[in-house]
Amino acid sequence: MEKENLFKNRTLIKDVFSKKIKTVELSGWVHNTRDLSKVKFLLLRDRTGIIQITGVKSKTPKEIFQDLEKIPRESVIYIKGEVVDSKQAIGGKEILPSELIIINKAETLPIDVTDFSKTELPKRLDNRFLDTRRKPIQAIFKIQSTISMSFREYFVNKGFIEIQTPSIISSSSEGGTELFEAKYFEKKVYLAQSPQLYKQMLAGAIEKVMTICPVWRAEKHNTIRHLNESRQMDIEMAFADSKIVMKELEEVVKYIIKKIIEKNPKELEILKVNPKIPKTKYLTFKEVATLMKQHKINIDKDDLTGEAERKLEELFPNSIVFVYDWPLEGKPFYIMPKDQDKNAKLSEGFDAIYKGMEISSGGQRIHIPELLETRIKAKKLKIKDFKSYIDSFRFGSPPHAGWSIGLERLTMLILNLPNIREAVLFPRDRDRLTP
Repeated sequence: MEKENLFKNRTLIKDVFSKKIKTVELSGWVHNTRDLSKVKFLLLRDRTGIIQITGVKSKTPKEIFQDLEKIPRESVIYIKGEVVDSKQAIGGKEILPSELIIINKAETLPIDVTDFSKTELPKRLDNRFLDTRRKPIQAIFKIQSTISMSFREYFVNKGFIEIQTPSIISSSSEGGTELFEAKYFEKKVYLAQSPQLYKQMLAGAIEKVMTICPVWRAEKHNTIRHLNESRQMDIEMAFADSKIVMKELEEVVKYIIKKIIEKNPKELEILKVNPKIPKTKYLTFKEVATLMKQHKINIDKDDLTGEAERKLEELFPNSIVFVYDWPLEGKPFYIMPKDQDKNAKLSEGFDAIYKGMEISSGGQRIHIPELLETRIKAKKLKIKDFKSYIDSFRFGSPPHAGWSIGLERLTMLILNLPNIREAVLFPRDRDRLTP
């Protein structure tokens, strides 16, 4: 049979078990082989499951019988054969092959690709194209797909418009210097650390916007919770304050976890994870500071330490803890001061802590140009770098608020993964640019 026609009548493995089929054509990867001299077994895998191919010396064509023991694991093959019942086979059915074609023979595998692989994470990431063939890894990203789709579904149903913002910007989105520089013709540009400024501008016109987009931060860290390239799930709402958008964050996280429980029971079983719909707890920064003092945990004057975040999980298990009335000094220039007072010490900003880690930062934004200029100067930034952004609020911009959630970090926390790199198909950190 010509190779271009091999897949014309391809049957998925799951359909062999669910439908009454007598003869099938299958294509997939060699998952494992076993040789019992007169009987040879090959486990064939595709994205839907695994099925046993059984060769019997007295019945199977000689060439096919010989090939069954020679094909290396992870080779891609085509099998045509008869479906028969078998009490010993996986799922109660097996294939007696009448035709076998090796489409692409695998070389010696550089890592263990069994579902119980003990290969260390760095080597697995070096060979991610193989690592992603494992069931546990596929389970992670099937669930991550549910997370992003559920995020979209929740907000589209609430009248939000999905937007796409630039990844190349002329100056910092949030202040600070942790930006990756790039050359853009004769100019110097940066990779966007956030869609922040653009989603605010669009909320002033469209009212309710959402996006899932890549962001880059040139922070020289090497931790289990940080990446230099990640994906953010962002919203921005006009005619809203911090309390309104905190409620939206609470509800969408609950919605996402509910959808995972409904849509991914098989994947959760593979990963041995049993997520629960979280409760919520609202605390001011001052209240958290008091709690931490009682437990002899130090916090910064305008930020929470990792130890403090973990303590909040201990005190309020399986809860999204919203910490609001955040010190203004600890928030970016675009966060509204409390009561719109330029001399305020507190802000309309908040953080959301889940499972002992920050999953989101947000709040009400400044929509008053003069106040925005004051805050930009207070952060020792240049007003000229934000001219178009400031100008967008001069023509009837409404009060607005929003937040962002890191897709990979939320995946890591829901699934109890030990390292955020497990929640990224091809991680980018300080040391890794390949594959």
